[in-house]
Order: sequence, then C-alpha cells, then structure tokens
Amino acid sequence: MRHPWLRFALRRAAGFAVSLAVLVTVTFLITQLVPGDPVRASLGPTAPASLVQERRAALHLDEPVPRQFLYYVEGLLSGDFGRSFTSGRPVAEVIADRFPMTLRLALAAFVLTLLVAVPLGTAIAVLTRGGRRPGAEKSFSLATGFVLSVPEYLMATALVALFAVTLDWLPITGSSGWTAYVLPLAAVSAAPIAVLARITRVETLKVLDQEYMRVARGKRLPRRLLYVRHALPNTLTATLTVGGMLLAGLVAGTVIVENVFSWPGLGTAIVEAIPQKNYPLVQAIALLLGTIVLLVNFVVDMLLARLDPRSLIGES
Repeated sequence: MRHPWLRFALRRAAGFAVSLAVLVTVTFLITQLVPGDPVRASLGPTAPASLVQERRAALHLDEPVPRQFLYYVEGLLSGDFGRSFTSGRPVAEVIADRFPMTLRLALAAFVLTLLVAVPLGTAIAVLTRGGRRPGAEKSFSLATGFVLSVPEYLMATALVALFAVTLDWLPITGSSGWTAYVLPLAAVSAAPIAVLARITRVETLKVLDQEYMRVARGKRLPRRLLYVRHALPNTLTATLTVGGMLLAGLVAGTVIVENVFSWPGLGTAIVEAIPQKNYPLVQAIALLLGTIVLLVNFVVDMLLARLDPRSLIGES
C-alpha cells in the first residue's frame, strides 16, 4: 500500500475498532461489579420472589456472565439497547429524549470556547511577545491557573450562589430561554477556555518568532494582515487537535454540571439510573459517551493528517 494517508487511515480505523471493543466490554463489566440485585431494586422489596425470578429470567440475568455478555453484544449489533428497568421504556427512546439537550449544551460550550480562547490566547501572545508587559503575562497565567484548579461542580455551585441566589439575575434550573444556558455554559466552558487560551498563546508565540513573520513585519504589513492572515492559520493545527479533544470532553464532561443545574440531559439520566441499578440505561449512556470521545479523536486525527502531512512520516 503506497498511499501514506490511506495507510494512516486504516491504522487509525483499526485502533478505533479495538478501542470500541474494549469500551463495550468495560461498560458491560462495570455494571456486573455493582453490588445488589437490579431486578429487586426495580420491583421493590415487597415484590414476590416468583415475580423477581421471572423477571430475572426474562432479562437473562439468571444465566452465566459470558452468556449475558453475548446477549448484550447481540443487542448492540441489532440496535437494541434493552429496556429501562424502572420505566420499562426502550433505552433508545430515553437516550433520544435526553441526548439532544446534552449535545446542545456541549456544542454551545465548544463554540463559546473557540470564540473566547483563540482570540484571547492570540492577543496575550501579541502583547507579551519578547518579554514585554510581564504583568499581563503573569495576570493571564494566574487567572487561567485559578480557573483550571477549580473543579467543575465547585465552579457551577459558585456561579449559582453568586448569579442566581445572591444577585438573582439568572435561573438556577430549567432549559427554556437563553438565560437558562448562561450559567451551565459558563461552568462547562470555563476550564476548556483556560486550556485552549494557554495553548493558543504558546503556539502563537512560536509562530511570531518564525522567519517569515519577521519578514512580514519588516514589510510593515497592517496588523490585521500580519496576525490574522499570516499568524493565525499556522496556529490552527495545535488548536484543532486540542479543540477536538475538548469537544469530546465537553460532551462527556457535562454530566456533573447537568446535575447541578437539573439540566434534562444524559448527565442527570445516568446519575438517576446508577442508584436504581438501571443497568441497560447506564451501559447505553456510558457506551454512547465513550464512543463520542473515540469518534471525535478519530476524526481529528484524519483532519490533521490532511492538514499537516508531517504526521504521515513513517506511513509510506
């Protein structure tokens, strides 16, 4: 096979398939390790033993673990994620109801992260290039470091206490109207903005020190052309890499924030399902979130291979 990109794509696809197989196995085994009887938990402590046994048999929970795993994989391959132990609804329907809200919040946070972090990191790099304005650099480092040190749930709680309880400017819960998005978006995107702004600053400083940038400055080009046309495109490779990972993390990372704000997404669904021992729902949500992370990373790898041929070295 002589085409380096195709060889690279096949290797990444094989890695994706292996990772997905491991993810399927892990999501199954994790629920098996949770103590307690999910059927008894769903039917209640007063349910007759005969009904519990009948339900266990219907769900194949009375069979050996390897055979349960085979039923689990067969269901996944056929698109059947089972039924919720508590409501009896197909798990696919529950996810279809909840996933759009999680995706909407994650995508909005991703767009906000790009719109804030990239210009911020670029501006700080331009202002502090060559050791200038050390105060601005120190303030930027301290601010982003502080944001990164605060856990998401604590950030969300602090935002609620300040803007919803103390100032009464924004709603605590709900998902209707643009104001309901403000606090969840701020809590979800704060850390990604700090990470991406730092990386953008470092990459921009590297680009600004390149020979072609010195030549461009020597030609006294307008700042808009100098930084937007010449500098910014050359920082996008690293930005794309980190941005892709951030998007994957945002989808999975909304779980905690959703519960603080009672956001009707997958996060609140999985937190409700775990104490109820609602295995099919827990497995399906964990598998979906994990697959999104793997898929986004795979797509980012493919895009980088197209944008930066240096990543294909060794594939020919």
